[in-house]
Amino acid sequence: MIAAEHIIMIITSITIGTIARVVTVKEDFRQYPSYPNGYLTNLVTGFTASALGAVAIPALMTKNFIAVTFLTLAIQQFRDVRKAERESLKDLEHSEYARRGNAYIDGIAKTFEARNYFALIVSFSCALTMQIIDSSCAAVNITAGLVAGMIVLYFLKRFSKGKTIGDIAQVKAGRIELRDSGLYVDGQFVTNLLGDESASALFEKEGIAAVICPNEERFRITLDHLGQQQAALFEATRSLGLKRYHFTRKNFDTGAVILTFVPISHDPDRLIEAVKKTPLLESTKKNKDVLRTNIAGRE
Repeated sequence: MIAAEHIIMIITSITIGTIARVVTVKEDFRQYPSYPNGYLTNLVTGFTASALGAVAIPALMTKNFIAVTFLTLAIQQFRDVRKAERESLKDLEHSEYARRGNAYIDGIAKTFEARNYFALIVSFSCALTMQIIDSSCAAVNITAGLVAGMIVLYFLKRFSKGKTIGDIAQVKAGRIELRDSGLYVDGQFVTNLLGDESASALFEKEGIAAVICPNEERFRITLDHLGQQQAALFEATRSLGLKRYHFTRKNFDTGAVILTFVPISHDPDRLIEAVKKTPLLESTKKNKDVLRTNIAGRE
């Protein structure tokens, strides 16, 4: 039989772990096409992860070491969830206004997996704290466990918080103009592939553009990455819709990146906000201190 204190520990840990998943669920949400199913998937996997973290300590205390091995199976299961999420998003690529791109999809899938570890670690921390305190008063144990879980969640969120385009660049609305058959944004040539006069007239009348200017020269490495540009274009068209056409172009002299398209909803402020909040992809990040150390070591 499971002791009463272990039952309290498990229930408390599962609760705080599931709450941790609920708190972070909004951070995943803009990537999912179906809100009800997205909520259900997040909450169920979060609850499962919390349960695994909650039972680990009671299993060890009762010398049920076989139960602890389920943690390794859980990690494999979460990896399978990441794989399924990646495949699901790739299947949706052809139906989106603009493609997310493989780099963005990989980042989304990894984030989806990591949120489950949040729930597991928070739940485990709560259970461990309650076992260490081991007070005769259940209220003291529960309070200590909740506080420990929230502290761990705070540090996990701080640790995993990624940067966005708005952190490394200035984003402004661009001025569209048509010269003969060429499309220009703020005087920068973008394309001459608009086609007939009706297409040019549509773009001149309803087109919208954003210009991304890096704050420092080294940030050009990130903004020049095709996956990062594709992610920004996806977020822009997802926010405003896409009536027709979309183009990206970079200025090789200044490092500025131009996104332009004909939206369904013409809202420059929302466009700028969407581009600013586009996450920086993990595949584009480089640590300048590590690079400096490697270069120095070769000299």
